Amino acid sequence: MPAASHRKKRPRGARFDFHSIGERLRAYRMAAELRSEDVADRLNISRAAIYKLERGEIVKIDTLERLAALFGVSLANLLGVEVEYHDSAIRYFERMRQIESRSKRIVAHFDPFSFLLTSDDYDGWLRQMLEESIPPSLTDPAWTQTLSGVLTILAGRKTAFRQTRPNVTSLIGLRQIEQFLHHGLVGRLGLPPGVQLERKLAARREVMRIVAMLKNGAEGVQIGIVSDNMPNETFEIFEDDEHVHVAVSPFRLGELPNIRTGIATITTSTDAVAMYRTMIDRLWIDAAKGADGAAVLSDLLERV
Repeated sequence: MPAASHRKKRPRGARFDFHSIGERLRAYRMAAELRSEDVADRLNISRAAIYKLERGEIVKIDTLERLAALFGVSLANLLGVEVEYHDSAIRYFERMRQIESRSKRIVAHFDPFSFLLTSDDYDGWLRQMLEESIPPSLTDPAWTQTLSGVLTILAGRKTAFRQTRPNVTSLIGLRQIEQFLHHGLVGRLGLPPGVQLERKLAARREVMRIVAMLKNGAEGVQIGIVSDNMPNETFEIFEDDEHVHVAVSPFRLGELPNIRTGIATITTSTDAVAMYRTMIDRLWIDAAKGADGAAVLSDLLERV
């Protein structure tokens, strides 16, 4: 490709984070269910070149252009010039794992609450819920691989979180918790009554775990129970020494989960960061925390 075309794609004076580009390449490759050697064969380059690219040792712009075409994304998206868009849960959760691994502070809202705060038992329930969430009429041969890939990444995220203990602020919507308790840990509605009761009891145990964290504190974790309306999509702000990322996702790991349909975004836009911080500050001020938050959830457990 002519040098003039390169200049159009690479803004004058632009500075790219090659390490992040390498991370994105790995996430795209994983979502495409390709090995490094598969990519090397398709691009007719060495495996060593692919390893270097994923480590952030960028060599040639034309190789990145070919990789972008292979993975079906724009070069600008691959370079991080624009917002990252992810229509694959595997790709999105892998990017979250990568960014979380170097984050010093995380602020998040998940529906009903962050997977990182759940018990070890929840991992098994989540697998069941995800398996139940697929309508029997749908045939998707790749679903088993997608499910296993997502669960593997999530398990790695939880392990890393418990080892590194970044500073986490978690906003939890009271209405979302009420719905969580009402449905129980189910992947679809209409399960047999005995199964529904078992799943509702499992959901109660998870909420009681949050109550204990509010009462007793948890290392590096601050929790606020929000009575106001929460956004329909989950969001997370990651802060490290150099960057602030905002991730917004339609993928859901609570009751009636979804890892099949939706488009998640990750951006470092200063406007997005400022807007989300303003919203978070407003919600946090009025949120019930500590013993007050525990009392709010305990009252809900009494009523539901």
